[in-house]
Amino acid sequence: MINIKDYTIIGIDGGGTKTRGVIFRDGKVQSELVAGTTRIGAVGVGESCERTLNVITELCNKSGIETGEVDAIVVGLAGVWLEEEKLRSRNLIKTLARSQRTVINEILVTSDAEIALEGAFEGKDGIMTIVGTGSIALGKHKNHLYRCGGWGIELDDEGSGAWIGREGLTAVVRGLDGRGKMTVLAKEIENMYPTINLTEPRTIVKAYAERAFEYQNLTPSVMKCAADGDDICRDIINSAAQHLAELPAAIVKNFKSKPADVALMGGIIDADTLLKNLLENEIMKNNDLRLVKPKGSALDGAIAIGVKMIQNDIELE
Repeated sequence: MINIKDYTIIGIDGGGTKTRGVIFRDGKVQSELVAGTTRIGAVGVGESCERTLNVITELCNKSGIETGEVDAIVVGLAGVWLEEEKLRSRNLIKTLARSQRTVINEILVTSDAEIALEGAFEGKDGIMTIVGTGSIALGKHKNHLYRCGGWGIELDDEGSGAWIGREGLTAVVRGLDGRGKMTVLAKEIENMYPTINLTEPRTIVKAYAERAFEYQNLTPSVMKCAADGDDICRDIINSAAQHLAELPAAIVKNFKSKPADVALMGGIIDADTLLKNLLENEIMKNNDLRLVKPKGSALDGAIAIGVKMIQNDIELE
């Protein structure tokens, strides 16, 4: 019988805004680390893999161990879904490690949504909805996975942090054009970014083009304006909640037994925002869904998958 206390596992949750990593050793989390995003859509495959490898080596340095002492590494990356994408990232991380003479024994790269689902329900059936920079729902029922959303801000991601920020920015420019009602968000943005001058509205375009901000950077301000009574921002947050509630509602159609458990995760949920409260209310209106608290985090899920890797093959390659 395997004694998991005899093994060392690294779990990494690579989200759209930040990357979190932990070392599980001697039966407990020994070291933690937070770094910048490893989302491939934001930084590219090469940079994503370099940053992931840096997280691995820094975690080992914090714990005072060599990377070769790690028995299993599980990496969940935002924007990775296809098997070929997972293998490409895995192989590139191993190639980079070899070029740096860093030993990687066994590594699995998968989607950040999959490790979150594992953590939320400890491998059992349920639907997990992530609300962060992006938005996605992933459900498991009788060993089948069902996905909804997660298309990226270019195509969809309705209700996500990026979507809320973009909708807020759209409302600002519509107000400046006279095509819509002015929102106090405009002044908030001007105060946040010195290069923006509302008397010269095109400075907004220039600031965005120069990456002074990204859509999700504006989300807290949209939330604040909504909470303070701005009708336009409140409408955006209400719409976000309705869009997000559609994700588990679509997945539960594949479940034969209902109601299905739904857990919410992600930065916007963790921050206990106005959107979280509105979304919970929307989900509770659906009799096919039962809102529950996640049993664990995405990092817990990564560690659990690492345990399964060890249990399936003690002599890891």
